[in-house]
Amino acid sequence: MQIFLDSTDTKVIADFAATGLIDGVTTNPTLIAKSGRPMLEVIAEICDLVPGPISAEVAATTADAMIAEGAKLAQIAPNVVIKLPLTRDGLIACGHFANEGVKTNVTLCFSPAQALLAGKAGATYVSPFIGRLDDYGFDGMDLIRDIRAIYDNYGYETEILAASVRNTIHVKEAAIAGADVVTIPPAVFGDMFKHPLTDKGLEQFLKDWASTGQSIL
Repeated sequence: MQIFLDSTDTKVIADFAATGLIDGVTTNPTLIAKSGRPMLEVIAEICDLVPGPISAEVAATTADAMIAEGAKLAQIAPNVVIKLPLTRDGLIACGHFANEGVKTNVTLCFSPAQALLAGKAGATYVSPFIGRLDDYGFDGMDLIRDIRAIYDNYGYETEILAASVRNTIHVKEAAIAGADVVTIPPAVFGDMFKHPLTDKGLEQFLKDWASTGQSIL
């Protein structure tokens, strides 16, 4: 499973990228707004930090305008992925970019029918929002499982990118359900390293090693 960071904080991205465990980054207009920085500048900096796919989202709502904005975003760096909303116009733009060989991430997916259309449009990634579905009383993982079955049935190459991930349980369940990618906030990525028994075990190992009076170096 690929792990993407959902962030525009370039200092945090640089820190976690140093682990060698980050495969890509996703951004959205809300995260750009929180950064307080020009979008093109932020995306360019992230592309320099992480060589994998970097999703940059259009702000337009019509197909022609999405295509124009996406073309400009794609010029930032070769690893930019154009992020489009799962709307009629968004899928028209997706089809255009698919024909041009430009990678896309179709976002705000909340149903298997929507995911089917994204696959038919040639999306590189589709982003089901599992946490937001949970907020409304649905099981977000059911959506991941349904999309996995549909894509496997028909051989769609679109990758399932689990989004709106709130915790490490979501990460685990998305992996079991067959998501290809999970995009997570930095705090959740940090939590993936942690377990109280790991800390307790390491504490005991260090105590026992100190008692030997030895040094490896």
